[in-house]
Amino acid sequence: MTTTLEPGSRILSGMRPTGRIHLGHYHGVLKNWINLQHEHECFFFVADWHALTTHYEDPRDLQTHIREMVVDWLAAGIDPGRACLFVQSQVPEHAELHLLLSMMTPNGWLERVPSYKDQQAKLKEKDLSTYGFLGYPLLQSADILLYKADAVPVGEDQVAHVELTREVARRFNFLYGREPGFEEKAEAAVDKMGKKNAKLYRNQRKAWQEQGDEGALDIAKALVENQQNLTLADKDRLLGYLEGGGRIILVEPEAALTEAAKMPGLDGQKMSKSYGNTISLRDTTEEVEQKVRRMPTDPARVRRDDPGTPEKCPVWELHKVYSDEERQEWVQKGCTSAGIGCIDCKMPVIEAMEKELAPMRQRAQEFDAQPDLVQSIIEEGNERAREQARDTLREVRAVMGLV
Repeated sequence: MTTTLEPGSRILSGMRPTGRIHLGHYHGVLKNWINLQHEHECFFFVADWHALTTHYEDPRDLQTHIREMVVDWLAAGIDPGRACLFVQSQVPEHAELHLLLSMMTPNGWLERVPSYKDQQAKLKEKDLSTYGFLGYPLLQSADILLYKADAVPVGEDQVAHVELTREVARRFNFLYGREPGFEEKAEAAVDKMGKKNAKLYRNQRKAWQEQGDEGALDIAKALVENQQNLTLADKDRLLGYLEGGGRIILVEPEAALTEAAKMPGLDGQKMSKSYGNTISLRDTTEEVEQKVRRMPTDPARVRRDDPGTPEKCPVWELHKVYSDEERQEWVQKGCTSAGIGCIDCKMPVIEAMEKELAPMRQRAQEFDAQPDLVQSIIEEGNERAREQARDTLREVRAVMGLV
């Protein structure tokens, strides 16, 4: 499911620290984060526990990767004054919620996640027959549900993970949201709204449940959210009562598709460090040029005067990202007629990449020179994240009998 985000929505997203950030991360994730931080309440985290699901055998560079990732985020334009940046392992509530959710999540739900078998096939050199790898989609669900996120910005290949999270939240609320005396407590909460608002709520609830009036549902939800004299627990009860179920404890998030879900790598596949086809945000001008120059092209173009087909060439996929319509038309005509050579075709991509990377490279150097500043940004984000995480765990532990 995808959604159009309302201003002020709570957003949660993370990234695994497995090395320096590359252009795939930037175009597929970071550019979207940068835009989201201006209109929404954003929580962005370094998913270091997730990194261990595939790199558990050698964690020696993990701390270096964490710091480099945060520096790259800051250099790319993530503003710690607008978004909460934190490290997953420094908020232990992630692990506790993961454990508690594992008690009620069927094994089959994890085994059917598309990326489970896909990654096992692509990363054959690694032993991924571990519980950590099987359970990492549920850890992702815990990451999201812990902050009661309204939406998660993802690429198409991650939509299934958000759907799993929705199923887990739905099952949790079904099992534990039906507290004893729920209806009586909900009706008591309605009365707290005052006579006028209580009447409006009941009328809108009836219109939704009996007639399926979605406008009535929206009015009732907004009415509940705007009540200043209700506790969070009462608001949750009223939202659950409105839907005809029990109390909503964990929020079902929506998947918000990014505009550029896939960034092509140097070989035409999705750009990924696992495939060795990346360009880092900190690659030098010379490194960028060398990598692009070595890119494979249409195999039909053995000689300079052989015509080619752009759609069969990985470089064409980069032009779709970096070139305007006029430049793309130039590539199409020049390639199919052998009017331009492969190096001619690559040069505009090299120039566009350098224009994009140069300012980020400079900002990264400035943050690298201020390690104390970077550390304070991380620590402040960790504490802010823990405040929200503690609130959610307090509710979860209570309904699961762990108070």
